[in-house]
Amino acid sequence: MSKKVVIYGRTSTTKNQSVDHQLRELREISKRNNWEIVEEYLDKGISGSLGRDGRPSFDRLLKDVNRKKFDGILVWSIDRLGRSLQDLVSFLNDVQSKNIDLYIHQQGLDTSTPTGKMMFQMCGVFAEFERNIIRERVKSGMENAKINGTKSGRPIGRPSMVNSSTKTTVVELLDRGMSKTKVCKTLSIGVGTLYKLLDEVA
Repeated sequence: MSKKVVIYGRTSTTKNQSVDHQLRELREISKRNNWEIVEEYLDKGISGSLGRDGRPSFDRLLKDVNRKKFDGILVWSIDRLGRSLQDLVSFLNDVQSKNIDLYIHQQGLDTSTPTGKMMFQMCGVFAEFERNIIRERVKSGMENAKINGTKSGRPIGRPSMVNSSTKTTVVELLDRGMSKTKVCKTLSIGVGTLYKLLDEVA
């Protein structure tokens, strides 16, 4: 019984790209490996910084991952899946939890092989490293705010507001396509604080 696989393709809004070349190459790879392509998911002219809600075919792919409708996913390049390392690792975890293999052509990543699994584990290490950097940036910003103001980090006589370092980090993470829930979890802030920040920067 042949392995059932799907292809995910995406073209950027900022580059004059065609998904046709990606599809031809991935179809040929599937043919050489005797894999059966059961569906192709295409997001055309959509930025990789958008979350799954902004990429309808990617959202549909993730839903089908949860339903385990196939055995493997083929994609042209790792940046077709997203721009945030954390979002990428989250996607890889979802795929792995369903025992679905992932083949990324440009990076030579095939999670069905021992080398591919090792590369997957390294992605997790770097994602944790990124989370630690973000936490340190927020912690540093809060400490600076305390030095320049009150213990709460608020300058004396001014209304309470989120410090500028946290604002910058939150906006950066949201721009990458990270969900609000994940931002709150990563930065250890409440949902109310997040929405207050968004009101201040609007």
